[in-house]
Amino acid sequence: MIISDEFAKHETDKIKKYQDKGYTANYRVKDNQLVDLETKEAFNSESVKIVAEHRYEGMSNPSDMSILYVIETPSDSKGTFLAGYGPTANLDDATFFKDIPKSNYIEDAKILDDE
Repeated sequence: MIISDEFAKHETDKIKKYQDKGYTANYRVKDNQLVDLETKEAFNSESVKIVAEHRYEGMSNPSDMSILYVIETPSDSKGTFLAGYGPTANLDDATFFKDIPKSNYIEDAKILDDE
């Protein structure tokens, strides 16, 4: 028996929606900077804007948690970053995002129609 929840949301679904809106860059955290994987530009936490974030818990394991950050940079690079959080979080990623000033979080960007 297959059980389907048409209202279930998954990280990949949101990432695709943001990519369709132009948020196509991919990033990684290295040496406490956010690095655009294509251009190799690096950004410190004070220069990054978070225009949306979405938290997820695993359906079968509530400790399987992640957060999707939707990011804009001073060079007009726009993309997403999927990070684990909770007990399995990568400490470098968690530290970088914790250091982003609260004033750099855009509360009502409403990029997607369902936000």
